[in-house]
Amino acid sequence: MRLDKFLKVSRIIKRRTVAKEACDGGRVSLNGRVAKAGAEVKEGDVMEIRFGSRLGRYEVTRLAETVRKEEAAEMYRVLQEDADTLKERNA
Repeated sequence: MRLDKFLKVSRIIKRRTVAKEACDGGRVSLNGRVAKAGAEVKEGDVMEIRFGSRLGRYEVTRLAETVRKEEAAEMYRVLQEDADTLKERNA
């Protein structure tokens, strides 16, 4: 599955165009390497997403082309999220 699509389907990033811009801007890395939007994501991959001073690290646990909103969080495991990111997610 493409990285930008995974970010959108898993709802880590709400829109695919925003996910693509983040990837193309060098703010997303996959397994320690800066990744383009078309990079292939596999189960077990670890990604880091940087937005300003916020950082999130996630492990891919499941791949699915479509998923219900309630099940989206099952597609990844949070390894690290800073306080600003946590406040935004709970709002």
